[in-house]
Parts: sequence; structure tokens; C-alpha cells
Amino acid sequence: MNSEKSAQTFKITFVSGSTGDRQVVEAGRGTGESLLDIALGAGIEIDHACGGVCACSTCHIKLKDGSASCSESSEQEEDQLDKAPGVSAQSRLACQCIPSGSQDLVVEIPIWNRNRVREGH
Repeated sequence: MNSEKSAQTFKITFVSGSTGDRQVVEAGRGTGESLLDIALGAGIEIDHACGGVCACSTCHIKLKDGSASCSESSEQEEDQLDKAPGVSAQSRLACQCIPSGSQDLVVEIPIWNRNRVREGH
């Protein structure tokens, strides 16, 4: 039964750019959830000032492994990424990146991802 569960899930390793800490999350294949949704559901904090609607660049992440299994970036996402610091070929917005689950992922959450000022904190 355990092998049946692993056939329906894949692993995402979230790596903190500030500490190097790793947190591994199992996610369901083909759910259509974004990396932001998956991270937040697992209690992993990724800033998302616009609420995850591709209107800012605060959820900027870097896909270190497994990017071929993720949705392609849209022109709107690319426009928002132009505003993020430290953009590379591995950069995506977590709110727009939807993994298919065909392979495991390694996602780096850059140190600058965290907003310095937040309401209510």
C-alpha cells in the first residue's frame, strides 16, 4: 500500500536561502496546485504580497532541480520576475509554477524573499 501512495505523490525539497535548512514535502500528482499553495499548505512561509495572483514578485523562488516537470512561465510572470532581485534562468514565481508531479523538485527560497515590513507583524 505504501508503494501505491508513492506512485500518486512526489517530493518537493524546499531549501532556505538564508540558512540552508531543508524541508521535504510530499505533494499529490496532478492536483494543479502551485508551489506557493503547496508550500503554504505545509507550513512553509513564502511571501506573497499580491495574494498569489501574479501581480508582484515577492514569491520569487529558484527551481534547482525538476523544472522540466513544471508549467511554462507566462509573459505576465516574466514581466513580474523582471522586478525581482537576483533573477536567474532558474527563477519562477511560486504562485505561477505548477508542477505536474512527474519528478521530484528542489526549490530554493531566496533570502530576499521575505518582506521586511508586514502589516500586523
